[in-house]
Amino acid sequence: MDAELIGELVIIKDKKAVALSEKSHYGKFNQDELQLSLMEAFYLQEKGKIKILDKKNQNKVISPDEMREFIQDKDLIYRYMVYRDLRNRGYIVKTGFKYGSEFRLYERGKSPGDGHSDFVVKVVTENQDISVLDFSSYVRVAHGVNKKLLLAVVDDEQDITYYNVEWTRP
Repeated sequence: MDAELIGELVIIKDKKAVALSEKSHYGKFNQDELQLSLMEAFYLQEKGKIKILDKKNQNKVISPDEMREFIQDKDLIYRYMVYRDLRNRGYIVKTGFKYGSEFRLYERGKSPGDGHSDFVVKVVTENQDISVLDFSSYVRVAHGVNKKLLLAVVDDEQDITYYNVEWTRP
């Protein structure tokens, strides 16, 4: 399936994209096109589901290496690693900007149409400094919207460790 890179979105105008959205919950439909985030598009490209074209450059096919470089240039590579890992584990992953996090995460078997997400996911690297106030705000926001905070820590070897962080009252 052909997709077009436009800024920070990848657009699919093929009717087959309906299955990607309805069955696997990728992207967001806007009129007759499926809009994918860069991470969703790169994941689908790596899986061989879509071919990403640069319409500004005579429909040049963007290779996975070029797409990875584009994502690295946008400083999204650690987020992408977490996105890919969670998708590979069978979770539905959607953006979490509304909740001050990178992602919303739906338990296996649940989907955006079936109710609310269970987790918000915050991605950090093992060398990243986080102030106590920032960390506290992540937990407070998650608790305030009845979600659990999943802290995804990416180490130097690109391994990911997940921590379930919950607010408790002493």
